[in-house]
Amino acid sequence: MMNWFKVVTLCSTLSIFSAFALTVEEGKTHGLVGETLSGYLAVIDQSSADAKQLVEHINTERKNRYTEIADKNGLKTNDVARMAGQKLVERAPAGEYVRGINGQWMLKK
Repeated sequence: MMNWFKVVTLCSTLSIFSAFALTVEEGKTHGLVGETLSGYLAVIDQSSADAKQLVEHINTERKNRYTEIADKNGLKTNDVARMAGQKLVERAPAGEYVRGINGQWMLKK
């Protein structure tokens, strides 16, 4: 139960990062980046250097946060990331791309 609460808190925190990082929202809106089940952003449009740079920065911040939560709760960083990834994909609004289990990008409807 406590781990579930922490995952929900983490997802809320990550949503706040997205809300303040207009470039993340622009990237999602324009189909340049999307959420994945791994808990990390990924580049959809490989030709966009700005998107690649943004994803690298955001994913570094996410990994640091996942590690912090994992260490405090005796979990593996990858497990925390996957729990957050599932929530981030589920909560992605219509019109944004998410990468499914099959590795393919899907436009949320």
